[in-house]
Amino acid sequence: MMIHKGGGHHRLVSDINITPFVDVMLVLLIIFMVTAPLLQQGLPVNLPQAAAPALKRTKTDVVVTIQKGGQIFIGDDQTVIPINQLEEHLAAIYATKMQKDLFIKADTDLLYGTIVKVMSIAKKAGIDRIGMITQPEAEGTL
Repeated sequence: MMIHKGGGHHRLVSDINITPFVDVMLVLLIIFMVTAPLLQQGLPVNLPQAAAPALKRTKTDVVVTIQKGGQIFIGDDQTVIPINQLEEHLAAIYATKMQKDLFIKADTDLLYGTIVKVMSIAKKAGIDRIGMITQPEAEGTL
């Protein structure tokens, strides 16, 4: 608030100075615009293409990512999970969950046996339903 001295009268000005507010809002807008593309979920994987409809997923869904070299990750964690420890990690995650759904995001160049092995371990860990994440199929490919 400012006090103006005009003509010997002291009066209070009740106008709000919004310039600092606009400055802060513009800075926040720029920060969110820069960081939004960095928040995409997942690890890099060359997904197979399929014409199947997209599965409905939520933010609480657990995704197991299997990269080309056979490295296994749970969620966005960059820690490689050895296949012999996968069952105990999944059992710990699903111990308190009511809905026991798992999504597998596997590289297209992986051997089928590796994916089946992960699915078998997931079933042993108590997971009821398993979904596979794919890319939409391109036109004219089979």
